[in-house]
Amino acid sequence: MTAAVLPHPLHPPVAARPLLAVEGLQKRYGGLVAVKSIGFAVRPGEILGLIGPNGSGKSTVMKLIMGLERPNAGSVRLDGTEIAGWPSHRVARAGIGLVFQHSRPLHRQTVLENIKLALLPDNLLRLIADPRVEAKARVIAERVGLGAVMDRRPATLPFADLRRMELAKAIARDPKVVLVDEPFAGLTQGEVADFSQLIRGFRDEGKAVLLVDHNVKSVAALVDRVLAMYLGERVAEGSAAEVMRNETVRRVYLGGAIETAARPQSAFSGEPLLKIEALDVLYGKAQALQGVSLHVHEGEFVSVVGLNGAGKTTLFNAVSGLVPYSGRIACGGEDLSRRTPAAIARSGIVQVPETRELFGEMSVRENLDLGGQHLPKAESARQLDWLLDLFPILRSRSGQMARTLSGGEQQMLTIARALMMRPRLLILDEPTLGLAPVILEQLSKALERLRQTTPITVLLGEQNVTFALPHADRVYVLEHARIVWEGTPDRFAAEAGTGYL
Repeated sequence: MTAAVLPHPLHPPVAARPLLAVEGLQKRYGGLVAVKSIGFAVRPGEILGLIGPNGSGKSTVMKLIMGLERPNAGSVRLDGTEIAGWPSHRVARAGIGLVFQHSRPLHRQTVLENIKLALLPDNLLRLIADPRVEAKARVIAERVGLGAVMDRRPATLPFADLRRMELAKAIARDPKVVLVDEPFAGLTQGEVADFSQLIRGFRDEGKAVLLVDHNVKSVAALVDRVLAMYLGERVAEGSAAEVMRNETVRRVYLGGAIETAARPQSAFSGEPLLKIEALDVLYGKAQALQGVSLHVHEGEFVSVVGLNGAGKTTLFNAVSGLVPYSGRIACGGEDLSRRTPAAIARSGIVQVPETRELFGEMSVRENLDLGGQHLPKAESARQLDWLLDLFPILRSRSGQMARTLSGGEQQMLTIARALMMRPRLLILDEPTLGLAPVILEQLSKALERLRQTTPITVLLGEQNVTFALPHADRVYVLEHARIVWEGTPDRFAAEAGTGYL
């Protein structure tokens, strides 16, 4: 799992003036401070990786630089010129190019025509194209690997070629600074290697490159330096290897010290309750899951850990019948492909979504009653009493509207409503997201009680491994749409760190 971090032969001279210099950048949305005094510099021929989990503020920083948002304070200088607060078209004209994560082509034009449009001047008095434009567009198309498809329209292209076209458009505009958003999302390993080489081409031309990504590992072999953000603030800066070793970064991604308490695998035998084989999921042309196979035995607690964007929610939605897929998903030996989401839930597979999906205008008790509506009255009453003992705060809040609960209380209610359905398999999607430590402790105790006193089977998806591992009998690591590791929590604890980051 350990990523090789290679030195770059082409490093910018220390004395070179930064092409992009950011100082004291701040952005507030009402009472929320999304970016707090962020500063960094990127010099000619240098690639800086800006990393952080979802909600860390990295995308906001990119929007502030590009003029898509106005900063409340701070400075953004392009080659010495202050551009903070400029509109985005003026920022682009001055020499900053953005390679979008999601392609934005003109669908009626061919690939070549899209590139030619990026080459044209943006002056209405100079709309007659130089006859050399087409030749230059063809050269760029060949450079990014689009030579064989330059006469096709974007709708006919695979996802990776759409990303190549975004790079081609950036090359055509010849910016001084290139911002690249989530460069490897949805790409295969081979495509990642090709894309990395194209991004290195910007550095070789003396441009300054800012890569925005979720984690260090995906960009480690490409960047010269890394700046890690969390909750709008800078938490570490240095080489990829230094940032991966940084204790604050490890706490942000891993959550603290890792404890494990797996039950012996001999306790789980026979055919798995849930069996997933060669699962593929596409969102349009983006590969969200690729060849994923895993299994969960009856009574087993299995954790799927992975950073945001790895594919955990997509995996769970496929099991719940909410997204189309290829491959096979079976529960109790029965194929789920022809079942509706409602039929899957009635069969005993119940998902607690990351977004909670409570009925906000209904009371706590009404939300719980909806979960147990299929049960006989006496059984529903027993289940409700047991759950209010499992989550005591819900008893005192039973008449309160769900939307008025705190985030932690809402999460408890969501789990309790799912448990009212008496599931055979409970799927928990990022249950700790945004919760305070005291709530995490309460959830942890509830999960451990489920584990010790009930026959329930649990599939847990988490970024916070210090929450996921104490409740896991086995662990899978999901990375860039694929399972890259499987084993016991003890093995994960021994091998975690730089490999996970």
